[in-house]
Amino acid sequence: MKLKCWVGLVLFFRIRMKNKIGKGDKVKVEYKGKLESGEVFDSSKASGKYLEFVVGDKQVISGFEEAIIGMEKREEKEITLEKEDAYGEYKEDLKKSVARSVLPKEQEPKKGMTLVIGTPEGYQIPAKIVDVEEDKIVIDLNHPLAGKKLIFKIKILEVEKNSK
Repeated sequence: MKLKCWVGLVLFFRIRMKNKIGKGDKVKVEYKGKLESGEVFDSSKASGKYLEFVVGDKQVISGFEEAIIGMEKREEKEITLEKEDAYGEYKEDLKKSVARSVLPKEQEPKKGMTLVIGTPEGYQIPAKIVDVEEDKIVIDLNHPLAGKKLIFKIKILEVEKNSK
């Protein structure tokens, strides 16, 4: 009798663990992100798109990815990410001066505007204009959420288990 209970318990835990999210699984997540002040900075409802990614492929910030490991379909939770697990520290050295002559002539640069800068690798990086002078502008290459603690409410909508 004890052996049957033991085997049943082992099978139960194997089945439970099989449903848990792990590295290599593709997930679809509903989310709402806010700052400590309560200000919502992003949500799947507002954007009209759920977040889909493969766990472990570093497609999302590390703290978010680590938080969903072990969750199951339909599970919900709220997580708080320190800046180190989100977009990192705000770095003053990511403010750069750029000659106005390299900017497109069609639009006058204004403080607070966001430019999109292309890299040789084909990436696009947003840069906020923080100062405008006669012959140059100063841009900030920090992520807009750098240096901030982030709070996410997340719900797992779909899990496609890694077949490997």
